[in-house]
Amino acid sequence: MTTSTPTPQTTTSVADLFLAALIQRDFATMASYLAPTATLRGLIPPGPFTEVGPEPAIARFRGWFGGPDDFAVVDSGRERIGDKLAMHWMVRMNPAVGTPRLAEQRAYLTTDGTITSIDLVCTGWQPTE
Repeated sequence: MTTSTPTPQTTTSVADLFLAALIQRDFATMASYLAPTATLRGLIPPGPFTEVGPEPAIARFRGWFGGPDDFAVVDSGRERIGDKLAMHWMVRMNPAVGTPRLAEQRAYLTTDGTITSIDLVCTGWQPTE
């Protein structure tokens, strides 16, 4: 009789891939992880919004994190809460001129092989000095 030890399966979730693309500011790749009818709902300063579809959703991320400023994700994490994947990331932006700033976003994602919804709340940009 022979026994075998199962090989551990390592898979990267679509949410992890989405975050990796955000860290690289690869907005096209971020869009590829969203379902065609994905919904991004957010509560940010100055108020709530809803976007439907990959391009409008990713346009929000590009508006927040795109551009020439130095950019770094300085903290991130995730955990499963029932059917949702809870994620957070803290971003530091350092402009060539002006005050460095931080923002933290918390997001609750629903996935089915792609990201079908993101419910997001954000601190808004906060000065770091």
